[in-house]
Amino acid sequence: MDKEFSNIRIVDIAKMAGVSVGTVDRVIHNRGRVSEENRKKVQAILEMVNYQPNLMARSLASKKQYHFIAITPSFAQGEYWEAISEGIDKAASEMGAYNITITKLFFDQYDNKTFDDIVRNLLDKKVDGVLIATLFTDSVIRLSRELDRFEIPYIYVDSNIEGQHQLAYFGTESYDAGVIAARLLTDRISPASDILMARIIHSGKNDSNQGRNRREGFCRYLKEMRFTGSLHEVELKINDSVYNFTKLDEIFESNPNIEGAVIFNSTCYILGNYLKARAMQSVKLVGYDLIERNTQLLSEGVITALVAQRPERQGYEGIKSLCNHLLFKQHSEMVNLMPIDILLKENLKYYLNNKL
Repeated sequence: MDKEFSNIRIVDIAKMAGVSVGTVDRVIHNRGRVSEENRKKVQAILEMVNYQPNLMARSLASKKQYHFIAITPSFAQGEYWEAISEGIDKAASEMGAYNITITKLFFDQYDNKTFDDIVRNLLDKKVDGVLIATLFTDSVIRLSRELDRFEIPYIYVDSNIEGQHQLAYFGTESYDAGVIAARLLTDRISPASDILMARIIHSGKNDSNQGRNRREGFCRYLKEMRFTGSLHEVELKINDSVYNFTKLDEIFESNPNIEGAVIFNSTCYILGNYLKARAMQSVKLVGYDLIERNTQLLSEGVITALVAQRPERQGYEGIKSLCNHLLFKQHSEMVNLMPIDILLKENLKYYLNNKL
């Protein structure tokens, strides 16, 4: 609405159209009898002032109940997915007056089967909108097609999947985040040194959609920069320090030229704790996400840099987008990229309290 007409009232529209307030009301709400001549007069003024009905007030007056589902990985306190959940909670709190309830469903981010299990009977109950953490591409696509069939809007967070009909995506460009990690690391090691790439295994060997994209971006940058060192890969376990230390001892002893290391999810602290225990200050380590175990090691200089992606905002904006679409008929851009933040020891303090 133009600034001139930002506070226009029904009575003002009636005066401008030369009709009664009742006539304007009937045209706006499409009820009752109105002559074609008067309808045209009112419509002309409504278009001129770009009038929008008060959808918020209308929603408050409505008795309709909305039920959203948020599907994300389970988490312990201080882990990455806790921040996503906090963003969801904040949006739910703000939108509580509009008869919205949110059910959270959790899966194991290292076990594809747990995702399939929780969504199997998802649509047995009333569902108006869904927020999906897109870790397992094939499973998310199957769910998305089922939601399409029932015309239920859905939001992607964490990483995007092209070719689907998601209402919107909120997150970073995972490939670019991989490129940034590669640049941060190669700028700090000698050109002919080796790099260790770690990945986490759990109940299965399912790499997340985001992890694959980050790795692809990382490796592509090395190729384009004609990196001459060797890449070594190691699989680590999420809760098995003995196993991890044994594997890492083996690979570092066998490859003394390793000067850099990277891991493509929020578990950078696993590598960091090893490097700290072995006093390997010469190895530069780059990882992802602003969780407490990572930031502590960053502040100590064990982790060289972290790449972060505003998880609270992803959860918050995802739920708000569903609300705006269903309640207020407002549409988001399909792709909504979060800033990719680069955290160093020197600027860490400026981010620690920077939440929603």
